[in-house]
Amino acid sequence: MTTSQTSARPGGADPGAHDGGEAPGFWQRIPGFGRPTARFVHRWAIALLISNVGIVATGGAVRVTASGLGCPTWPRCTDESFVPHGELGIHGAIEFGNRLLTWVLIVIAIAAWVAVLRYANSTRSDKWLVTLIALGIPLQGVIGGITVLTDLNPWVVALHFLLSMILVSAATVLVYRMRPYPTPSEPAAEAEIPAAAIRRLGVYLAWLIYLVTWVTIYLGTVVTGSGPHAGDADVPRNGLDPDNATQLHADAVFVLVGLGIAALVYARVFARPQQRSAIVFALLILLQGLIGFVQFFTGLPIALVIAHMFGSALLLIGATWQVLVATETDRSRVDA
Repeated sequence: MTTSQTSARPGGADPGAHDGGEAPGFWQRIPGFGRPTARFVHRWAIALLISNVGIVATGGAVRVTASGLGCPTWPRCTDESFVPHGELGIHGAIEFGNRLLTWVLIVIAIAAWVAVLRYANSTRSDKWLVTLIALGIPLQGVIGGITVLTDLNPWVVALHFLLSMILVSAATVLVYRMRPYPTPSEPAAEAEIPAAAIRRLGVYLAWLIYLVTWVTIYLGTVVTGSGPHAGDADVPRNGLDPDNATQLHADAVFVLVGLGIAALVYARVFARPQQRSAIVFALLILLQGLIGFVQFFTGLPIALVIAHMFGSALLLIGATWQVLVATETDRSRVDA
């Protein structure tokens, strides 16, 4: 994860680099894509992030409604058809609907990819980042198919979810890098500018929060793999004790709450640019923890489980954003 902007070199390995002086052609006929502006590209990056978060929520809906094998095979829905038939019922419709949403995500990814590659101020890092995100989406679809072919093996299901979260984090980086407004700057303070050691403390704290967030998310998949929401009534679980797995996950949450409070205190005391992101993250972790405790003590109702998965994506966005702000170098983006 990097926020530095290096200049693309002529003849470099930029994926899909184009000649800015090309004659009017296909993309010039599509509004916005002929000569993309910073705001246009940023909006497509946001759309890519939102769609990746959305697929996390819809995937959760598939699991908690026991629709994971609503289409019992892959890439077809049945051995004879790509679409579900009446005998598969509501579960087939839910699973097939989630598969269709993957195509919506692919369309958005292609649009974002074209916008970034055609944007005059995109760097080589920007182009590679959006390319890797775009390639990760069909890979995610293949892993989703493997989960079906392995009868929802809980470890493969966890991998499927974690790849979605990787794409969410990567899309967050893209949104940050393509933003059309200036970089958050250190306030003009009456006191001296914080020493390098204080700056490094903020960077280390942000990275620690990011890593613990990932640990917490992974342990959440372990809890799910041991619990009742397997995606289908007849599939096996991971064999771990649900209470012990839940306690371990809760312990990680407590650590993350402490780190979130520490980041907030640090940002406030030293008037760092990440004050706002620290506040947002602290609120997110408190809300996510509250949802987690309520769903545990109310028997894991479907709505709260989906909300908890959605919250996990938001929490990772917050953790990623803290790293980006903490490691940011002074730069700003302007339209050509």
